[in-house]
Amino acid sequence: MPAPRIIPCLDVKDGRVVKGVQFRDHRDAGDIVEQALRYRDEGADELVFYDITASAEGRTLDLDWVRQVAKVIDIPFTVAGGIRTRDQGAACLDHGADKLSVNSPALERPALIEELARDFGSQCVVLGIDSFAAPDGRFLVKQYTGSPDAMRDSGREAIAWAVEATERGAGEIVLNCMSKDGVRTGYDLAHTAALIDAVTVPVIASGGAGKPGHFREAFAIGCSGALAATVFHDRLIAIPDLKEYLVSCGIEMRR
Repeated sequence: MPAPRIIPCLDVKDGRVVKGVQFRDHRDAGDIVEQALRYRDEGADELVFYDITASAEGRTLDLDWVRQVAKVIDIPFTVAGGIRTRDQGAACLDHGADKLSVNSPALERPALIEELARDFGSQCVVLGIDSFAAPDGRFLVKQYTGSPDAMRDSGREAIAWAVEATERGAGEIVLNCMSKDGVRTGYDLAHTAALIDAVTVPVIASGGAGKPGHFREAFAIGCSGALAATVFHDRLIAIPDLKEYLVSCGIEMRR
């Protein structure tokens, strides 16, 4: 089994990296290229860039910053934001991205997943799921989460949607647990473990990392990667120190 991955998440808005809490109240977190270089140098295994308002605004992401990032880093990176067609996905890959992440556009038109997997391979297609707990205990999927005014329920249950998406060709899933986002109390392990049990593709935990032990917990339940933003952007956890800690816990890390 491949070594689990440490993955900083960079939310992009208006050409800058931003960070919010529970998908609201975003603050500036720096220049896109400068942050990419910083994380490359610190030993991140991969990066994920989300243009958080692209889908709600009916546009796709800016290919210029994709090209700039690809020129300066040598680790894999995923891009997301309004990728609604095969040609838009191809343009992102042509500009240097390694993977395409789809969320709201796939909810709009699930066949998009099949088209991307057919032309680029399932290994290039990541499904992003923004899930929240309903009062009845079900985990439902939110749509257009990058814009508070546009955010709405998709009408889908998170695990059922993940199963359908993998059957359509998604090769990886990032589970963003919205109630945990930015609060640093730990990943939603029960929800994430249930998703891992339901699918056969790698699952990335997202939302809630606050200390090194939270990453250990995510890997202990079988996550292939752990995604985080606040603790890395605010330098609360240094990636080299995190990796040393995880190795001391008996978890293999890429060095």
